[in-house]
Amino acid sequence: MKYIGLQKQITRNNKRSTLLLIAFPTVILMGVYAFFFFVIDDALEVINTTFLYTLPFVLAIVGVWFLIAFASHSAMIKMATRSSTLERKKNTRVYNLVENLCMSVGMKMPKLHVIESDVLNAFASGISEKSYTVTLTTGIIEKLNDKELEGVIAHELTHIRNRDVRLLIISIIFVGILGFVVQIIFRSLIYGSGRRRNSKNNKMDGRVVLIALVIAAVVYILSILFKFALSRKREYMADAGAVGMTKDPIAMASALRKISGNHALDLKSEDMKQAYIENGPAKKSAFSSITGLFATHPPIAKRIEFLEQM
Repeated sequence: MKYIGLQKQITRNNKRSTLLLIAFPTVILMGVYAFFFFVIDDALEVINTTFLYTLPFVLAIVGVWFLIAFASHSAMIKMATRSSTLERKKNTRVYNLVENLCMSVGMKMPKLHVIESDVLNAFASGISEKSYTVTLTTGIIEKLNDKELEGVIAHELTHIRNRDVRLLIISIIFVGILGFVVQIIFRSLIYGSGRRRNSKNNKMDGRVVLIALVIAAVVYILSILFKFALSRKREYMADAGAVGMTKDPIAMASALRKISGNHALDLKSEDMKQAYIENGPAKKSAFSSITGLFATHPPIAKRIEFLEQM
C-alpha cells in the first residue's frame, strides 16, 4: 500500500468529517421519527406534527452537547488518559526529535504530553493547531532508541498532518452521545419495570418497551459503524508518512516490533484506544480472527511486513 499523498488524504478526511457531521444528526432524527411512528397510534399527519414539534429540541440538545464536547475535548482526553505535560527540561531528547521533524515538513510543533506507564504506546489528538497534541508513555520514551522513537513521533505527526485526529475526535464525540442514549434507554427500562407491572396500559407499555429495545439495538450498531468510519488504512498511511519524514522504514518496523504485545494501557476511555499507535489484543486467542473484523487497527505483523518491503 502506497502513501497517497498529504493533500489528497487531508481532502479525504475533511469530506469524511463533513459526512459524519451530517450523518449523525440525521440518524438521531430518523430514530426519533421511527419512535413516534411506531408508538403514536394515529394518522401520519399527527406523527409528522409531533416530530416537527420535537425537531428543534432534539437538534438543540445534540448541538449544545456536541459544541461543549468539541470545545472541551482536550481537557476530557487529558483526564480520561491521565496524561500530563511533558516537561522540556527533563525530556530534551524528545523535544529535539519533535522539533527537528516538524521543521523538516514545515509544521507547527504540537503540545507534548506523557502518560506514566511502563507499556509502549502513543497517540495524537486535537482539532486545530492550538490543540494538537502528541502523547507518549514513559515506557515508549525509555525503551525505544532515538531512531525508533523518531519513527513513532513521525507516525503521530502524520496523523495530525492528515487530519486523522480531527476525524477521530468527531467520531469519539458521536459514539459517546450514542452510547449515552443507549444507557438512558436501558436504565429507564430497568428502573421502570416495576411501575409497568402495575400499569393499566400493559399492552401499550410493552409495545413502547419493545420499540425502545429495537431502537437501542440500532443505536448501538450505528455507534459501531461510526467508530469504524475511520478506516484502518489510516495506520498504514501514517506508517508510510512517518517513513517519508524519517527515511528509515527499518527503525519504524523495529519500534512496532517492540510495541507489539506490550502496548495495553489500562485507561477509562475505551473510545480513545482507537487513537493509539497500536490497539490490537496483547495475546492471540481462538477468537482472534473474529475480533479482528471489529479491530480499529490492522494487525501489527502486517504493518511491520509493509514497512520492511518499503
